Amino acid sequence: MRLVAVDWGTSSLRGALLDTDGKVLEEQSHPRGILSVAPGGFAEVFASLFTEWMRPAGTRCLISGMAGSQQGWVEAPYCECPAGLDEVAGKIIDIEPGSQHRIAIVPGLCVEHDGVPDVMRGEEVQILGAMALTGLRDGLFVLPGTHNKWARTQFGRVTSFRTFMTGEFYALLSQHSILARTLDASAPLDEAAFLTGVAQADNGHGLLHNAFGTRTLALFSRMSKAELASYLSGLLIGEELRTQSLQAASEVVLIGAPALTRRYALALGAAGTTTRTLGAEATWAGLHALATIRTP
Repeated sequence: MRLVAVDWGTSSLRGALLDTDGKVLEEQSHPRGILSVAPGGFAEVFASLFTEWMRPAGTRCLISGMAGSQQGWVEAPYCECPAGLDEVAGKIIDIEPGSQHRIAIVPGLCVEHDGVPDVMRGEEVQILGAMALTGLRDGLFVLPGTHNKWARTQFGRVTSFRTFMTGEFYALLSQHSILARTLDASAPLDEAAFLTGVAQADNGHGLLHNAFGTRTLALFSRMSKAELASYLSGLLIGEELRTQSLQAASEVVLIGAPALTRRYALALGAAGTTTRTLGAEATWAGLHALATIRTP
């Protein structure tokens, strides 16, 4: 089986060509997220990018991410937690029914907390891939991004998860609030300032108060603009950690881009928690595992 594995998100698209064993033969990335695709234009965009990969007989494609949302190519309804490979594979949707699973979309996961639903699309594949790569069946997986996910697994199934709008709040505060005048959002990570923010988040006074301190630290010249960007990032990520019960987690698996996973590794390390980090390989491993058990 040749597999074209695609992670089709809101703002970007990544693809990998995998052989029967899941080895990556080629990769590509494009700024062609679902928001850039005109209504009814998904098939055309897909063909423009992946026709050559799909040409050999027997090649199949599995797509994860926002391409399966209501605004995507074909809606793939969410799979309820707890869910593992079997449950997710059972709800994969074929783009062309009766086409021997040639092009299909992964459903995403949903869970409910206190009467309010929570969802993920794409991250479920990364978690399944991370379990396949690490051999872990029970654990805590953190996926940093615009909307960060904290997911717990047991017996190889995602039992629960929570989403935090940390990345989006950082963008709003650092670019569109009064704090934008006091910090440099483009500055590289300052580890000391970042960890100071992480520690400050645990003072019991809450994010709404602590965030204002980013302004006053500038007013009294306690930190530079570059340092304050990292400090604010630390406050927000520290607020996430403050809501978690880490005592039962001997190790946390981080999945995502190095620029973000590095920050979580620092924050978790300061809390005494060890981490392991994975990148795009988790997505390809997850899609390969799903395609392997979903034979025509």
